[in-house]
Order: sequence, then structure tokens, then C-alpha cells
Amino acid sequence: MRVLVSVDMEGIAGVVDGEDVSPGHGEYERNRGMITAEASAAVRGVCAYEAGAEVLVTEAHAGFRNLLPEQLDRRAVLLRGKPKPDGMMAGLADGVDAVLFIGYHGKAGTARSVLAHTIHGGVVADVRCGGRSLGELGLNAALAAHSGVPAVLVSGDDTVAAEAAEVAPGMHAVVVKRALGARAAASLHPEEACERIERAVPQALADREAIQPLRFHGPVLVEVEVLGPAMTERPLLVPGVELKDACTLRYAAPDFPAAYQVIQLITMLGGI
Repeated sequence: MRVLVSVDMEGIAGVVDGEDVSPGHGEYERNRGMITAEASAAVRGVCAYEAGAEVLVTEAHAGFRNLLPEQLDRRAVLLRGKPKPDGMMAGLADGVDAVLFIGYHGKAGTARSVLAHTIHGGVVADVRCGGRSLGELGLNAALAAHSGVPAVLVSGDDTVAAEAAEVAPGMHAVVVKRALGARAAASLHPEEACERIERAVPQALADREAIQPLRFHGPVLVEVEVLGPAMTERPLLVPGVELKDACTLRYAAPDFPAAYQVIQLITMLGGI
């Protein structure tokens, strides 16, 4: 078995503020140990399910250089650095059998959700595929589903757990904190969070055939709503991208992987 573990940071136990996840801040440096610990817990859970499993841990936050490599469970292969093929889902093309999402967060616009955003909080108000609003969890689960790979587990706050039930019914969720607001939460102790993740992974892998992920077949109409008209100017240089309204860019993608790539590109260009 080969398992991909995509690791974001906003959903880690104890994290509640932008400084907690931003390089250059003391809290970020401390939380690098926390994110590595939760990733290692997921690795241990995979290996408890199948001792000889191959585990790919792919960095999925900011510059993709957050985990402390020397502290990560040594049975994992770490994919870090930016850009990477498929970004937050780098490693998916390597024939994986299941995907785990660790430290994930709610999508942009989610009420009372810790550090909720979609891809780039300073650019994106919403992302819609075929008219359906999706956050990072939904986009990444759908990309995996396109390759026939089930997304079996997510850890984070209670709002991302609720989101998982919508985009992939049957996906297991480990709630490591309950949101009290955009920058406040009632959090488990970090060691308790790790123990719960480790315990949940084997059952999630065992139940992978029961997951019903969102899947897009054929062409996909992409709409990316940005926070201001000026953010549309550079993305409009991409052939095929057009304006739906002053703050919404539209693109007719031939399939979901192409939609995923264009969403990433629009986000990068809009933030320049």
C-alpha cells in the first residue's frame, strides 16, 4: 500500500492566529514541531494498518517548507519545496491508494472557522467548480477522486470536519479543536491530538472503499471570485480566462485536473 499524507498548518491543534503559521514569528517556529508531530502520528497510523506501507508526506502550507525533516517519522518520504507538481497534492501521481489530510481548515467564507480561506486568503473569496463552492479540502479530494484515489481522513477544526461530510461522505474526521471564531478555538492538547490521529488512521484506511468523494466527469466550468477588480487583471492574460463580473474570473476547463491547475494559476497571478 502507498499512502499520501497532505499536511497543512492552520488546522493543527493549538493554532489560532496568522502569526502561528507565518515564518518569522516565534509562534510559527514552535508550531513547526507541532505540525511535524501530527504528520508523524499519521505515518504511525498508516504503518499500524500495514507495516510495509509506503508513506509520502507532502507539504501543503505556504512555501511548502514547514515540517522539521529530522523530527518526521523516518519511515516517510518528505516532499517539500515550491513549486511541486500538483502543489498540495504532490505525490498523487505516484500510484497512491489513499490520501490523508492533516492540519486542514475551512474554506473561504465559512462562519466561525479558524483561519478559514481557500488557497490564498488575501486573494480568493470563493472557488466554484460546476457551480459548487469548494475549499482546499474539496478541491484536493476531487483531484484525488479523478485518479480513483479515496481521501479517507481529515484532521482540523470542527468546520472542516463538517465540510468533509459534504465533499466526501464517509471520510473520517479527527477534530483537534473546536472553532470559537476566526482566531479562537478550544483545542486538544497536542499530544492528545496526535494520539487521536494515530488511532483514527487505520480504521479510515480500512473503510476506504466506502468513501463517496465528489467527482467531476468531463469539462468543468471554473469560477474564481477574488477580493477586488484589480486582482483580475493579470489572470486575464491567461488564454481562455474571462470575466464573469467585476470580481469573478471564469474558465472552461476540459477536465478537473486542468481546472485544478488553472485555479492555482489564477490565485498566484491575482496575488502579485
